[in-house]
Amino acid sequence: MEPIKSFSLSKEYLESLREGIDNQKIDFIQESLEGANVADIAAILDELNMEEALYVLRLLSAEIAADILIELEEDSLLRVIREMEPSELAAFIEHMDSDDAVDILILMSFKEREEVISYLTEKEKSANILDLLRYDEDSAGGLMAKEFIKANQNWNVVQTIEEIRRQAERVEKIFSIYVVDNKQHLLGRVSLKKIILAASDTKIMDIYEPDIVSVPTHADGEEVAEIMRKYDLESIPVVNAKNRLVGRITVDDVLDLIREQSEEDIQAMTGISADVEESDSIFKISKARLPWLLIGVIGGLMGAQIIGFFEEGLSKYIALASFIPLVAATGGNVGIQSSSLVVQTLASKSVFDDTPWQRFIKGVSIALVNGVVLGIFVFLVVHFVYGFESIFGVTVGLAMFCVVLLASFMGTVTPLVLDKFGINPAIASGPFITTANDLLGLAVYFGVAMALLKL
Repeated sequence: MEPIKSFSLSKEYLESLREGIDNQKIDFIQESLEGANVADIAAILDELNMEEALYVLRLLSAEIAADILIELEEDSLLRVIREMEPSELAAFIEHMDSDDAVDILILMSFKEREEVISYLTEKEKSANILDLLRYDEDSAGGLMAKEFIKANQNWNVVQTIEEIRRQAERVEKIFSIYVVDNKQHLLGRVSLKKIILAASDTKIMDIYEPDIVSVPTHADGEEVAEIMRKYDLESIPVVNAKNRLVGRITVDDVLDLIREQSEEDIQAMTGISADVEESDSIFKISKARLPWLLIGVIGGLMGAQIIGFFEEGLSKYIALASFIPLVAATGGNVGIQSSSLVVQTLASKSVFDDTPWQRFIKGVSIALVNGVVLGIFVFLVVHFVYGFESIFGVTVGLAMFCVVLLASFMGTVTPLVLDKFGINPAIASGPFITTANDLLGLAVYFGVAMALLKL
């Protein structure tokens, strides 16, 4: 009998698994996946087609399959859940935390979502899911889970331990126990260590820590992430408008949000207008990239028009054309540098940050220094190395100085303006800034040339 191959995250195992699926080798599939990390299994299933992934999931226990569903990439997850019966998906959701269940349900239509929820046997979980579906997915309410452990301030240690045992059945990770009053108002937290070390008749009100950081349900996800980073928290309680404890957010949920938003910002900065991955279809990737590429092409055509407008002057000073790439490239680089720094600052706001006006003054000061240095450097090279007359060197050097100032201004102000109007400032750091600076740079370059060279 052929020995069972153990699981390993590799192309070789993927081929073995596909062969096992084709030949319906149930024992091989189950035993080779036994004990494997769910994230690794999800990575393997992401490479399978829908039928193969669904076949493997159905061979595993509902609890493990539920954990794997949570780890699947969104495209793979959508393919799989669309082929599941509502009752089957509900059986998996029974084993998920409420926030993870909501992450799956929001991918479905309202009718499909309601049908899946109707098959849930645990009424408390149904109520928790329906409650979470009310919140925006990127808010604290949308990120929180309803599964957490709480203790009344009037309980003693024995009562609290019994309640922890009861509540822990539905809570996967216990970071701390939240303390509430009779009206469920959040008062503080108490560590497991304090509970274990305290005498059995000790009241929770005597050992809990009242100084606790919490967030309201309407808080933005980025704000929550920054608070957890600042205070080095593994979890954070969520309260409603009346300061009643309604949920908690754990660090893994925040990490997922940070990763997703970082990917969105990177795509925006590089001129990709939709959420795409390398594994997506050629059409989907092309569709996401084309809008900004078209803007770049239109900008290039407009640049050609600007150059054409100064065609007569170029015929007198052919050498002007030689420095067009230099001016355009420098303007683009300066703009990207300036906007990237502003976007980075906006992404990690602090009460001690400079005001927009102070940022602008600082940006202009940096541009003045860089512009003077680059302008003088270009003048020296053009005049003494290339041997052009001094007035021509002054023209290119002064144009360089002006372009650096203008590009820095655009790169600094544009993200600030977009942020002020609630638009993702990351979009300013890509083709938008580059294209705008190319056009303005050319206009400034030829404007300086007309003034000094009498074109």
